[in-house]
Amino acid sequence: MASAFGKLVVGTYVEIKRSDGRIHQAMVTSLNEDNESVTVEWIENGDTKGKEIDLESIFALNPDVAPDEEIAPSPETPPPPTPTCVKVNKIAKNRRTIAPTKNDNPSRDNRVIPTRARPPQPQQPEPAPPPPSQQPAQPTIAQTQQQLQNARRKSNCVKEVEKLQEKRERRRLQQQELREKRAQEVDTTIPNYEIMYMIRDFRASLDYRPLTTADLIEEHRICVCVRKRPLNKKELAMKDLDVITIPSKDVVMVHEPKQKVDLTRYLENQTFRFDYAFDDSTTNEMVYRFTARPLVETIFERGMATCFAYGQTGSGKTHTMGGDFSGKNQDCSKGVYALAARDVFLMLKKPNYKKLDLQVYATFFEIYSGKVFDLLNRKAKLRVLEDGKQQVQVVGLQEKEVKCTEDVLKLIEVGNSCRTSGQTSANAHSSRSHAVFQIILRRKGKMHGKFSLIDLAGNERGADTSSADRQTRLEGAEINKSLLALKECIRALGRNKPHTPFRASKLTQVLRDSFIGENSRTCMIATISPGMTSCENTLNTLRYANRVKELTVDPNQVMEGGRPNIHTVNQLDLLDEEWLSISPQRDDLKLLCEQNEEEVSPQLFTFHEAVSQLVEMEEQVLEDHRAVFQESIRWLEDEKVLLEMTEEVDYDVESYATQLEQILDQKIEILTELRDKVKSFRSALQEEEQASKQINPKRPRAL
Repeated sequence: MASAFGKLVVGTYVEIKRSDGRIHQAMVTSLNEDNESVTVEWIENGDTKGKEIDLESIFALNPDVAPDEEIAPSPETPPPPTPTCVKVNKIAKNRRTIAPTKNDNPSRDNRVIPTRARPPQPQQPEPAPPPPSQQPAQPTIAQTQQQLQNARRKSNCVKEVEKLQEKRERRRLQQQELREKRAQEVDTTIPNYEIMYMIRDFRASLDYRPLTTADLIEEHRICVCVRKRPLNKKELAMKDLDVITIPSKDVVMVHEPKQKVDLTRYLENQTFRFDYAFDDSTTNEMVYRFTARPLVETIFERGMATCFAYGQTGSGKTHTMGGDFSGKNQDCSKGVYALAARDVFLMLKKPNYKKLDLQVYATFFEIYSGKVFDLLNRKAKLRVLEDGKQQVQVVGLQEKEVKCTEDVLKLIEVGNSCRTSGQTSANAHSSRSHAVFQIILRRKGKMHGKFSLIDLAGNERGADTSSADRQTRLEGAEINKSLLALKECIRALGRNKPHTPFRASKLTQVLRDSFIGENSRTCMIATISPGMTSCENTLNTLRYANRVKELTVDPNQVMEGGRPNIHTVNQLDLLDEEWLSISPQRDDLKLLCEQNEEEVSPQLFTFHEAVSQLVEMEEQVLEDHRAVFQESIRWLEDEKVLLEMTEEVDYDVESYATQLEQILDQKIEILTELRDKVKSFRSALQEEEQASKQINPKRPRAL
């Protein structure tokens, strides 16, 4: 058997042919006598690889290592003329051992006459006729030996490959049949019908127990719930898929489509748990029943109540808070604003509250790019200041007394018509501002309780901090900062922290009294879009809402946050400490970024800092400009008197010159001071633009 391997020994380098047609050298590592094959190894891309190859393939590519003689020659056959001829004939024989192409198998005598045949076609030469006694028996023996040899030479590796190919073909046929069967059941005109089929199969395995009016209303100091809206006309027209499932009263599931490396699509089902979960069939009345309604009694008990609607633009925030839409018209009577007002007036009629002689007032304002505008006073710009008792006052905000629900509806309609909106990728008419509607109870002029209902700006606008347009940049920065500040204020409320970073944004500054005090309660309604195209924004909304609730329910983290992250403090200390310490607002902004180091990079903190400085300087410049304008009117009057004095025949020239010089000195001093502030303001504008170009929204997570 050893002669069958010819000159092959372990360690010999031979040429091999790969399955993709490549030919290269490999080293023989073992000789397998049982199936007449060899094992070879080679190095490719730094890795050692190997395979088992039958002798026939080796000899076909490496004729110099083939055995010198495979079958003993017949006695009648004359010896070959030269060794070279024998070698050529042997090579040709080795190349045709797998399957004979002709029925007339050559006899052993043919091997000695290769000189009259070309080496590539040794089967063509005319053989000498054998003796009659040998002719019928010889082809049968040769054919039998040939078949046995072929069977032996088929290695185990080849057999395994053939089995795998058969299994693969069967599996492909089964998958094709399954796809055809599904295609008959599903509307293939839907772009993502495979995903729809997977979602349908998953939902079929769920046990549905949705929220009903029979469920108990639980008492929460901080309540977080989620509301899913139905697919809108635009999503239905583009055949978008519903990837949100609400199987029970407090669980939300997101079926996020994913794709493997081999382009196979699959679902990643993510589960979130909240206090309440409302599906797309829930009415505003039902949402109000479990969220804002329990808070109404709080304001009659000298408390502060706050209800937020948070989510992506177009997810249903304004619908939830303001009321149902029919086209561009909104039915304000079915929103949380009006439902809360209705219950306030019903509570006023109860005997225990009627004797308090309470009066009801309403305010409606919006916060846009860090500025406050009164929606009930022709969008007048307001200033937010702290008085000597550290109470936040919105200077100039008009409170309208209301006697019934209809009065409230009229105010809501007036305010909604003035609200700032703009176009985003999610909605052609996006609310770009936070709208705050407040119902205030007063007793003998003093505040008794306050209910703040806030329709927040779309959370996807917070990603616009690196926009080329400064206005969009400032919008995004303010929304981003206010949402972070809101989260931290709710954290402080839930944990009874001694300090609440309410100064970090205008929104939390205005709502300061809602986050401070034992008798403060908050509710957040996170609204989500069900479409697959909104999946990323929906997950961001759910993670934010989940984080808010997580901050209030985990008792193990109650003491967390008392000590700042030392690493973060050291990084932020590289910034201008003196500049930070002169403003409580900047202190709160720094604290806000320390507590959200996973979301706020040092570059983003620098940008927020630049924006805050810019907003403060803008207000200061505008205030000084107004003061200079008023002073200019007085100067004009003084100059007019001086000029009238010169019309007299014998006026006092020295007095005239002295007074004019005084007026000019005042002008130069005040105008120079204003000019210097304007220069500083322009420098701040350039710093903001530079900071926006270096934003890295999220700092890298520690390994």
